[in-house]
Amino acid sequence: MTTSAIVLAAGQGTRMKSDLAKVLHLAAGRSLLDWVLAMLEPLDVDAVAVVVGHQADEVDASLPEWATAVIQAEQLGTGDAAKVGLAAVGTDGTVLVVPGDMPLLESATLAEMLGVHRETGSAATVLTVRIEDPTGYGRVLRDGEDVVAIVEQGDADHDQLMIDEVNTSVYAFDAGMLASALERVGTENSQGEFYLTDVIGVLAADGHRIRAVEAAPIEGTGVNSHDQLAAVAAILRARINKRLLADGVWMLDPSRVYIDHGVAVAGGARLYPDTILEGSTVIGAGAEVGPSVHARNTTIEPGATVRYAVLDGASVGPGATIGPFTYLRPGAVLSEKAKAGAFVEIKNSEVGPRSKVPHLSYIGDTTIGEDANIGAGTVTVNYDGFAKHRTVIGDRVRIGSDTMLIAPVEVGDDAFTGAGSVITENVSSGSLAVERSTQREIEGYAERRRRRAGADEG
Repeated sequence: MTTSAIVLAAGQGTRMKSDLAKVLHLAAGRSLLDWVLAMLEPLDVDAVAVVVGHQADEVDASLPEWATAVIQAEQLGTGDAAKVGLAAVGTDGTVLVVPGDMPLLESATLAEMLGVHRETGSAATVLTVRIEDPTGYGRVLRDGEDVVAIVEQGDADHDQLMIDEVNTSVYAFDAGMLASALERVGTENSQGEFYLTDVIGVLAADGHRIRAVEAAPIEGTGVNSHDQLAAVAAILRARINKRLLADGVWMLDPSRVYIDHGVAVAGGARLYPDTILEGSTVIGAGAEVGPSVHARNTTIEPGATVRYAVLDGASVGPGATIGPFTYLRPGAVLSEKAKAGAFVEIKNSEVGPRSKVPHLSYIGDTTIGEDANIGAGTVTVNYDGFAKHRTVIGDRVRIGSDTMLIAPVEVGDDAFTGAGSVITENVSSGSLAVERSTQREIEGYAERRRRRAGADEG
């Protein structure tokens, strides 16, 4: 017996007030649609059709290889969307229908629903929730355990509006019966659309069994506005944090740690408040990250410490120290026990083992060897107005404070530069390079200045 799935993802989501298709909005590092598809993957369905409409090309481009986009040319309602999807997956076996904007659904819940559907031999099985305020949702009408109809908010009478069990728009159907029933669904409703919910009434009227599986209310949450998007994102992050805590990650305050799907954090890592981890970021065992760290697509290896910093496409080696107030840009690679300290910016550069850039420096397009020390206020001047050039600093080099290294330039092993120097030529190994004018002292200058100022006032 085959099982297929149809994901309804054609709507624009007008309440989002965004040009971006609703299902492509991100929550905890994944689009709403990606979360739904991830829930389907463990179910081993034979085919998945994603019904697209608004921004069809963009939605199609976001799909994994095992899901196929099918276009709903006109937005004629959920019943029409299901018909479009059914044409793609076929009418054999069981078909699961899921909205593309419900990221809090659990795979286990969908598996339970499919199990009930098969065991009872139902024509359809509806996933429902009970909520205190059901306003806006389709009410589930029952006759004992059997569902006899689903009535939308705009079409419900007073008694039906009092029902607290509502439809989540998640269904399992006998695919052949769904196809037949869809041909008999009309548009006689407040929206003038083909409602998928009307299929339940058609099947029940034909004497077919319709069952319901009740889920936790949170799983029935759909996203139609930015406040709902923020709410579900918070829940998804809380789930991520709960899993990491169970794996041995320490968090001072989990409610103030924001970790996206796709981030890997090893047990034994310590995360402090206001830490944001995004993209493909990896945190090693024993690393301490935060407070106030924003890391994207960055690797922080075991034993490293990162505080009050922004890291984007960087690599921080074992035992390295970053911060406070540090910016590591793409291509910044700090080796074992290296340091990038206060008000340091590093871009497309390698800092060798145990080398230090302690404070107030810009290091761009640079290679620094082992055990070097870069004095405060140092700048590797990498851009000549037309092209970028590299600076090479050798092992055990001591760069004096306020040194400008005008690339391309190399400083050999064990060399020194004097504070305040502008280095425009290569420095040989073991040498001291100093470039500064002779200091002059003009005696009595302050007194002459005061007299001149007084004369001007007179």
